[in-house]
Amino acid sequence: MKNFTTVLKIAPAFLLASSILQAQTQDSLTKEKAIEEVVLVGFGAKKKTDLTGSVTAVTEKDFNKGAIVSADQLIQGKAPGVRITNNGGSPDSNPNIRIRGGSSLSASNNPLIVIDGIPLDATNPAGIQNPLALVNPNDIESFSILKDASATAIYGARASNGVILIKTKSGGGKLKMSFNTNVSVGKVSKYIDVMDSDQFVDFVKNYFPNDVWKLGVGGDINNPTVMGKVYDTNWQDVVYRTSVSTDNNFSASGNLFNRLPVRLSLGYNRTEGVVRNDDLERYSATLRLTPTFFDKHLKVDINAKGFKVDKQTVDAGGAIGSALSRNPTLPVYSSDVWGMNGPNYFGGYYQNYYIGTNGRYNLTTDSNPLGLLEQRFRPENTMRFLGNVELDYKFHFLPDLRAVVNMGIESSRTKIRETYAPNARNSVINLVYNSLDDILYNPGLGYAENQFTNNRNLDAYLVYNRKINDFFTNFLIQGGYTYQDFRYDGNKEQFYADPSGSGIRIPQPNRANPTFGYFNHLNLQSFFARTNVDIKNRYLFTASFRADASSLFNGFDNQWGYFPSAAVAWKMQEEEFLRNSSVVKELKLRLGWGQTGQQDITQISGGFYPSRPLFSLGSETAQYLPGFNIYNALPFNQNLKWETTTSWNAGVDFSLFRNNLISGSIDFYDRKSTDLLLKAPLPPGQGLTNEFSDNVGSLRNRGVEMNLNVNPIKNENLNWNIFGNFSYNKGEILELKYYDRISAGGDLPVGTGVKVAYNVVGLQPYSAWVFQQVYDASGNPIADSFVDRNGDGIITNEDRYDAQMIPNFTYGFGTSLTYKNWDFTANLRGQIGGKVYDGRHVAQGFVNQTKPSNSEHLNNTLDFSNNQYSINLVQPTDNMFFSDYFLHDASFLRMDNVTLGYKIDKIFGNKLDLRIYGSVNNAFIITNYKGQDPENFGGIDSNFYPRPRIYTLGFNFNF
Repeated sequence: MKNFTTVLKIAPAFLLASSILQAQTQDSLTKEKAIEEVVLVGFGAKKKTDLTGSVTAVTEKDFNKGAIVSADQLIQGKAPGVRITNNGGSPDSNPNIRIRGGSSLSASNNPLIVIDGIPLDATNPAGIQNPLALVNPNDIESFSILKDASATAIYGARASNGVILIKTKSGGGKLKMSFNTNVSVGKVSKYIDVMDSDQFVDFVKNYFPNDVWKLGVGGDINNPTVMGKVYDTNWQDVVYRTSVSTDNNFSASGNLFNRLPVRLSLGYNRTEGVVRNDDLERYSATLRLTPTFFDKHLKVDINAKGFKVDKQTVDAGGAIGSALSRNPTLPVYSSDVWGMNGPNYFGGYYQNYYIGTNGRYNLTTDSNPLGLLEQRFRPENTMRFLGNVELDYKFHFLPDLRAVVNMGIESSRTKIRETYAPNARNSVINLVYNSLDDILYNPGLGYAENQFTNNRNLDAYLVYNRKINDFFTNFLIQGGYTYQDFRYDGNKEQFYADPSGSGIRIPQPNRANPTFGYFNHLNLQSFFARTNVDIKNRYLFTASFRADASSLFNGFDNQWGYFPSAAVAWKMQEEEFLRNSSVVKELKLRLGWGQTGQQDITQISGGFYPSRPLFSLGSETAQYLPGFNIYNALPFNQNLKWETTTSWNAGVDFSLFRNNLISGSIDFYDRKSTDLLLKAPLPPGQGLTNEFSDNVGSLRNRGVEMNLNVNPIKNENLNWNIFGNFSYNKGEILELKYYDRISAGGDLPVGTGVKVAYNVVGLQPYSAWVFQQVYDASGNPIADSFVDRNGDGIITNEDRYDAQMIPNFTYGFGTSLTYKNWDFTANLRGQIGGKVYDGRHVAQGFVNQTKPSNSEHLNNTLDFSNNQYSINLVQPTDNMFFSDYFLHDASFLRMDNVTLGYKIDKIFGNKLDLRIYGSVNNAFIITNYKGQDPENFGGIDSNFYPRPRIYTLGFNFNF
């Protein structure tokens, strides 16, 4: 922790010292002038200096560099209060985006994403983990992140978690063409420390002598002290690979026929994961036309984006878990001399088995990691279209009045097929057989799914905007209607190999629902209004109101939600006492209040109709009602209503010294969510499943954010910029309707239903409920020995305490430097606090398992029997899983990316510019956590897909 703390102390001092020093010595050749930066807001745009809400803009020059697969990676660490955590390093890793901590316990906490005015569907297409991976990052011009309610309330029902507005590039001007290409190489940056073959043999002989027969190949269960032929296999080397990826993009923009602004782009991305056979390919094409008619009174914006994504999905978690726990004395491939393990069985991949005392052949439950990756084939193919047409008409007889209509569609089609190779271990029907020839496989097609999604959007509104006089320098009033319709249509099928050997695929027997179709329909309709009033260009007032109706709720009173907001701002630099200041160039105070809603409860309710009484077809695991029907009653709550989040925000924006030498913002906020939607426990004997959706309580988030930019040198040859952001968020559950403590997940890899995380009244959401571990004099933990915290002489759940897993502090900082034709950027980010649970240890090495999960077993094994390592080890109880021994500090500092580039100008008679660059993503991480990576959104480190270190070489051609 010493190094980590030192870095945190040095970074702010470095930023401040650098800015002061360079402020005194800079030789700026840039003339001082105000640059009116325009920022997207809901249903419009405003000058940045006129914003009254908390909005962070991230433009192309600020984007993260290097190997970028999805849009979220462009802004990771760039905005205060925005925490983006990917679920590992797979090519399609799903980002968890939290703005100011999130507003709900179980409903969606992801922000609303709006691309060119079209709100995206919050439900991912089948087979797609990250919907933002379907957008080509090279087409994006800017992000506007709306954080407080005065900025987000215009989006009402889906804005409780903030709004991210994405603007894509448009055409116009002279003809320009560009071609960008890069090649990336990725490697696992850190392997888990496991035992090699010699260490594992010694470990088993010393502590598990009756398991010696499991070592190597050819051991004898009837004589457990006899081991077979021993190999030395590093299973992580078997599972992981050096990935090679490429990203290629072509674009052309200009004025077609000198009157039609157009931009066309084509993209191809192939990303290999560092786990073998984990691949993603994306093809993209976009076309944007922005013509004007009737003397520019009518503006038309036509956007069309098409994407095709092909994935080869692998069982990465299973393969990684097997690689960490599999016996290193076993080989990867089989040989003919091994009988059942020869090439004719399991496709040649070595698989554990033994002949029991009854003479029957028993397959072990673990699988060959490489076989898991190479014998299962699951191509997932998705085609997506995102398009809209916007008509913006300025009335001839009243040019201050505009009518805007935006019609859009988001549509996707997905096809998934899952097949197994002949003799694949995972297609074996049973685990015990009388003879080798009895083995029954289920190769070929085992699962198929087809899905179609359709999201249609209509916005129609009027805008009146004019300067009335020198007192009312700007007056805007806006009102309109929006409608959005979501449809999900698909089918799933499961198949079984005909045991007669005919090769025919048939529905699986003894299943009530082997083949089924589904159709879900959701719609939203809204009315909204907004007004902006600027007085003397220094006193700003904004108010908005939105009424939303959602088909997820039942009855008029519950279907409709109403969301007002108001904000004021004072541009102090326009006052006489600051107008001519040489120090203060901008100083604006902001205060805002508003309410937003939450209606996305499908993930906790199990469907789109949680407020209506419905039945579902039964299955082999269904809880049948009395009688002979095959239907299962679904829980419902006809009184469900909106979650509502009420927010206060106070902030200051500032810009100091000439040429905006120092600029930034500070915000303080307080957010309270009421009527929280949660799947709450239901008393038994109801004839229903034991949970149902309800409004159960309230949650509060309070915090502070700071954003700072320093531009110490800006002249003709040299431009140096330093940025930093910092945020603190403290969440607290104020009320839960039924219990003071409700499970929040945090599934441990030790069996079904074993959870460590809870939501507790008075504490931050998602806290680990654990025992305090007792250690011996040498510092080794003693199994099942915990501190009696309440002093009653016995160890019960009353002795457990709650540990905060979500960090309060997040930050990001970096620098960009251009010197003549050279450019350099570096971006770092991290968090302070939070906990990560090391699930690898608890599942893959302790609890009497002869598994090589970690070399620490040799000197730091849980003390099963008071330091007396005998062959009669004490079997620990399940309480050991809840020891805080497995909880670790999740603080870290990560170098996200570092890039160095060089530009060659005026090639071929000024017709071509070329930029060559190299970059490293995930260059290093500083942390005290001994596992693979402390950055884990769920807080449970188990079979984690490692984030690779990626080296990229790229070329940018501009014609």
